[in-house]
Amino acid sequence: MEQKLSLSELNARIKDALLDAFPSTVWVVAEISELKENRSGHCYLELIEKEGNDIVARSRATIWSYTYRMLKPYFETTTGQPFTQGLKIMVQTTVEFHSAYGLSLNIKDIDPTYTVGDLALQRSEIIERLQNEGVFGMNKELELPLVPQKIAVISSRTAAGYQDFINQLENNKHGFRFYTHLFEAYMQGAEAVPSMIHSLERIFSYDTFFDAVVIIRGGGATADLSCFDNYELALHITQFPLPVITGIGHEKDDTIIDLVAHTRMKTPTAVAEFLISGMERFYEKLLQLENDVVVLVRETLDLQQNHLEQMAENLQHSVSGFIHDKNLRLIRVGNEFQQKTNRFSFRRSVELSNFKHEVKSAVSMWSVKKENRLNQKRRILKRVAGEVLLEKKAGIRRLEEAGIREARNFLQKEKERMNLNENTVRLLNPENVLKRGYTLTLKNGKIVKSVHDVQVDETIETRFTDGKTESKIIKRNRE
Repeated sequence: MEQKLSLSELNARIKDALLDAFPSTVWVVAEISELKENRSGHCYLELIEKEGNDIVARSRATIWSYTYRMLKPYFETTTGQPFTQGLKIMVQTTVEFHSAYGLSLNIKDIDPTYTVGDLALQRSEIIERLQNEGVFGMNKELELPLVPQKIAVISSRTAAGYQDFINQLENNKHGFRFYTHLFEAYMQGAEAVPSMIHSLERIFSYDTFFDAVVIIRGGGATADLSCFDNYELALHITQFPLPVITGIGHEKDDTIIDLVAHTRMKTPTAVAEFLISGMERFYEKLLQLENDVVVLVRETLDLQQNHLEQMAENLQHSVSGFIHDKNLRLIRVGNEFQQKTNRFSFRRSVELSNFKHEVKSAVSMWSVKKENRLNQKRRILKRVAGEVLLEKKAGIRRLEEAGIREARNFLQKEKERMNLNENTVRLLNPENVLKRGYTLTLKNGKIVKSVHDVQVDETIETRFTDGKTESKIIKRNRE
């Protein structure tokens, strides 16, 4: 017949068997799945062992308050990590069995070097996994805008680092303006990773609006930075469509998200300085372009002024030459006309003389009895010849007057066109523009084109045709 035992007797025998099997302490490797601290300072843990994603062993463990007060700071200062769930640890324990509460482990000591090695191994595995998946440098390949001004910020609203970042941006010495929007998240602790991933997903909805994403937190203990060595968070950053800039506030080591981000800065203030310096470089480039445009405009104006002066000189020479040619032509036409008139008069005179001699010869042949008749005819002929001569002379005078009149009209039109051209050239002269009452306003030797180019209490220079004045701006009105 089998031996019958009460439950307490069975538990007593199990306790004795465990004492015989584990008379002293034993080192155990396990993962912390749960950790609780009570008001008395005792720490209660649940330790597990995994094979892949399956839990193959589970046990309760206890660290009494007097031991926990020494082990926790020793572990955290050595590893730089908080003593919390999710860590793999090596602890020295005694195996205890209570008849009412069952099996538990009482932790006496801990080996932090084992956890350091395990964390380093996890970090290396995450980096290697990201590299093998081909996403490690994807965010670095994105092009950061030349002047990023619309910034999505992931941080805690109450964090000093966030306040420093905003203060640095808003109070930069150049007065540059940035638009920032805070997507609030936890920056340490168990909720940090899911809250930051949630913020990234919210920003993704506005990816066409923002220029870049900034993840910042102020300085703190290295133990608070374990959330930034997370695979899921790093994976989201590598594949994010906007450049990610980190300013975690630590200088010794880079976290994994520092390594995969587009740009890593040491502190939130350094991130702000990075954005401001980018704006400064762009502003200096604009100033240089402005100076280049001013120089080019001045060179163009000088060149055009020289060109106008040369054109005016050439026009003056051309007009003088044109007038001289027209005068010579008029003189030549007048001489030719005079010669033709003289030749015409001479021919007519010769013709009249020949006709006169013929008449005289004919009259001498007439008889005396015809003398009266011939005398009468002579008078008639003389009168007719005189009329013809007067008519021819009048025609010659009309032709001469018409030629002179045409020549004068032509010369007058040419003089008027020359005066018009001279007036046009004179009106285009910058000096004459100033003489008509226009002025030039300059500041530091540069032409002022807009009311936005001057400020109150600044001194400007006004140039007139006969001198210049200096004025001080006491009021500025914008239309």
